[in-house]
Amino acid sequence: MSKINLIASSTFGLEAVVKREILTLGFENVKTYDGRVEFTGDESDIVKANLWLRCAGRVWIKMGSFTAVTFDQLFEQTKAVPWGDWIPEDGKFTVIGKSVKSTLFSVSDCQAIVKKAVVEKLKQKYHTDWFDETGASYTIQVGILKDVVTLAIDTSGSGLHKRGYRENAMVAPLKETLASAMVQLSFWKKDRVLLDPFCGSGTIPIEAAMLARNIAPGLSRKFACEQWQRIGEKRWKEARIAAYEAIQYDVTPEIYGSDIDPHTISLAKENAIKAGVDDCIQFDVKSCLDVKLPKKYGVMITNPPYGERIGELKEVEHLYRVLGEIMRQDNTWSCYVITSMEYFESLFGRKADRKRKLFNGRIKTDYYQFEGPRPPKK
Repeated sequence: MSKINLIASSTFGLEAVVKREILTLGFENVKTYDGRVEFTGDESDIVKANLWLRCAGRVWIKMGSFTAVTFDQLFEQTKAVPWGDWIPEDGKFTVIGKSVKSTLFSVSDCQAIVKKAVVEKLKQKYHTDWFDETGASYTIQVGILKDVVTLAIDTSGSGLHKRGYRENAMVAPLKETLASAMVQLSFWKKDRVLLDPFCGSGTIPIEAAMLARNIAPGLSRKFACEQWQRIGEKRWKEARIAAYEAIQYDVTPEIYGSDIDPHTISLAKENAIKAGVDDCIQFDVKSCLDVKLPKKYGVMITNPPYGERIGELKEVEHLYRVLGEIMRQDNTWSCYVITSMEYFESLFGRKADRKRKLFNGRIKTDYYQFEGPRPPKK
């Protein structure tokens, strides 16, 4: 069976985390680039990647890559790609696009050219001039960076951050993929206490609990390629059964989440129930002023307000000072904070041991890592 070239898209700054996940899942020929990680697999691996990747944006089938500076080159080389290997005669497809620093800068024109080329290729494959388009849907992306064209088919559908447990959320919530990455970049393990004093609708605590219980992040949602003939329903059924069997129900981590807003805490509790981890997390309505560190050698991971809105700055600066005071309650604790405020360390009262540039949506942020001592071995 020939290997399929796959792409896991990534938020800038998380490529190394996505790569580590891909290697852990046992995939081969892993290569990292800005905004994506490429690897190879088969049809079952497409299912596996979609179900299990926690920090990737989407999983794509890489159909081809070439240089093109004219529309003729784009058309002919797109037409040479074996689209019929994936798109059946009754398949319906759309083309999306992006172009950065390239001669072919008109995205709409590139989309039209690619669509025409794919149609011509499918006409040759199926010996027809008419397609009913009554079958499964396929989304083709034409991405052009510095005149290098990459053609790919989206296997995920909606982004992988949409786990299915957070139908109701706050305005501008932290994406689940970023929350999981924050946990994985920390010192936290399932035998240590975790605290989020600005938990909002509970994303960080829930992602940590799902990680501790080995719950596949894609278990409660649907994917674009579930209806594809080449993948088949049997592979999805078998993969989901295996994922349910892999859940460690006997693991109950000690996780605390709090927020000053009663409505968001109510949402957090609902989301935890949907995710199957409500028994792992204690949610409380509480101001950060009232937070006390439970036990020793715990880990705080949090996404506090950034002070981006007019009139919030002084209040947010005060919250960051309070965060520093909380952490000084016990020097065995580690603390991980994401924020766009460039002078956060001066307010917190300590220079971070590490700092990682990340994007929270379109906001440039830093992930400040204050590392306490590791707990003594039992």
